[in-house]
Amino acid sequence: MSQTNPDPKIAQMERAADALTTALAKLHVPFDADAFRWEGLQPREYKLNEGSEPGMGWKGITRLGLGRPPMLPVQFALRYFEIEPGGYSSLEKHAHAHLIVVVRGSGIALVGDQLFRLSPLDLLTVPSMTPHRWINEGEEPFGFLCPVDAERDRPQPVSEEEWQQLKANPLTAPYVF
Repeated sequence: MSQTNPDPKIAQMERAADALTTALAKLHVPFDADAFRWEGLQPREYKLNEGSEPGMGWKGITRLGLGRPPMLPVQFALRYFEIEPGGYSSLEKHAHAHLIVVVRGSGIALVGDQLFRLSPLDLLTVPSMTPHRWINEGEEPFGFLCPVDAERDRPQPVSEEEWQQLKANPLTAPYVF
């Protein structure tokens, strides 16, 4: 068990990691469909902080770690993200690509200069260094699985040029804030 950290966000991350370690030791982690949660696992905030750069704010989103090193002998991390109605992720890019699988609700993905309307079991890829944001304009939570390399680069804000291009595009402009 981790020692309690005085920073509530760090303490939340530590509790989530402890819960994941305990759950994975059992080899099987049952899913509670009514609560839409894996038994014993704890969601945590999407990120530790919003950042001050344009687009890096977010609202109403949690993440749940489902497996990663050192808890498992793998080179990837499997995460579940859930966005509440009216919520959105940061507008960001990074060197690693994404492949997501929608498992709950519906949502919108801004990927580069395109928008995709997503529903359960849709797959979506986000190429490396492509600006992207997840948005929930629906009435129920929007949730998706997102596996990534365990060792990866950190998200970065879009450039001023990318920001201006996305704002000038009538399709993407409403989602650039």
